[in-house]
Amino acid sequence: MKASSNAGRTGTTDPDATESGAAEKTALEAVSRSPRKLLGVKPAGERATDEVKRTGLRARFLTGSERLRPPPAAPRQTAPSGTPRPGGARAKGPRVEASRSEGPRGKDPRPEPRGKPAPDRPASPRAARPVRKDGPAAGASAKKPRSPASPTSRAPGAQDKRPSPPPRPAATSAEGVRLSKVMAERGLCSRREADAIIERGWVFVDGRRVSELGIRIDPGAQITLAPEAMLRQASQVTILLHKPVGYVSGQPEPGYEPAVSLIGGGNQFDRETAQRFHASHLRGLAPAGRLDIDSTGLLVLTQDGRIARQLIGDDSKIDKEYLVRVEGRLDAEGLALLNHGLELDGRKLRPAKVEWVNDDQLRFVLREGRKRQIRRMCELVGLKVVGLKRVRIGRVRLGDLPLGQWRFLREDERF
Repeated sequence: MKASSNAGRTGTTDPDATESGAAEKTALEAVSRSPRKLLGVKPAGERATDEVKRTGLRARFLTGSERLRPPPAAPRQTAPSGTPRPGGARAKGPRVEASRSEGPRGKDPRPEPRGKPAPDRPASPRAARPVRKDGPAAGASAKKPRSPASPTSRAPGAQDKRPSPPPRPAATSAEGVRLSKVMAERGLCSRREADAIIERGWVFVDGRRVSELGIRIDPGAQITLAPEAMLRQASQVTILLHKPVGYVSGQPEPGYEPAVSLIGGGNQFDRETAQRFHASHLRGLAPAGRLDIDSTGLLVLTQDGRIARQLIGDDSKIDKEYLVRVEGRLDAEGLALLNHGLELDGRKLRPAKVEWVNDDQLRFVLREGRKRQIRRMCELVGLKVVGLKRVRIGRVRLGDLPLGQWRFLREDERF
């Protein structure tokens, strides 16, 4: 300035003074354009960073109640368009507060959704706070997230508390035995007759009336018959016939008459001492056993299913006696085979009793009745049957019953 004043007084211009004034002016303009660092004013970014550090240091010495207070919000910065925020883009989702953080820094302690891995979330400046190495701060609640229990995470031997379905009741014998079968096995009647009296309601099972066909009961149940059923059975007849040769005992064959055709009032042997013949006696009358067309002797025909089962059932123990006239020679070995050791149709025969009656006649006592059994047995040992007559069934004998005639089974007679 002095140079300028001196120059003004003298009227001359000092070149050094002019250059120093220009330099000072340029320096002042540069200071006005640059940030005012020399005056202690920091940029906005540095002020936010200092605020985060002060908040973290203050959190280390706060009590539990004070820790719940939210920290003062940092001044919002307005970044120019196109400039990314420091720390990258903020991840979507709820904020992680420092006072509730119990896991590693910057991670959400809440359990992740089941079946999906937790996504990696970038740490935000608000969550980047110092954590003590010896554990969480005093007063912080130590809550651990519960993980849902899975079926595979049960301890070994643990029992499922869910109620198990009740077991199905086992099928009892009462569900598997028909009433008619039980009645037949007990000898009350035949299965066909049982169905008839059951349908009429004449059967009681353990004191209860039964009228349904096909019903199943306990095999040990008590079965009683109504008086009507007993009267029906008492009215059923059993007939003893002296069958001649040439009549078939069972189903009729072409050219031959059935033995039942001989039953009538004209050839009844006991018509003076027993009940008279009635046409109802033929209803349901059937032969209980067979007698070959070439054979003669005692044939039983009955309406009573109990007697039929007793004589021809699989478990029948009623024996039958025959007189057989034969031709040929029979040694001791052949006689032994007739008693036991032969088989027919690949099946062994039951033991029999065979003995000589005279020189040409044998007595057979059998407990089974296969088709033409005696004739086939004799052929196996070299004998020929020329005559066969059945004289007894159980305890009932043919006796003096004439050939071709019949009589009723008496009440005092049992097979």
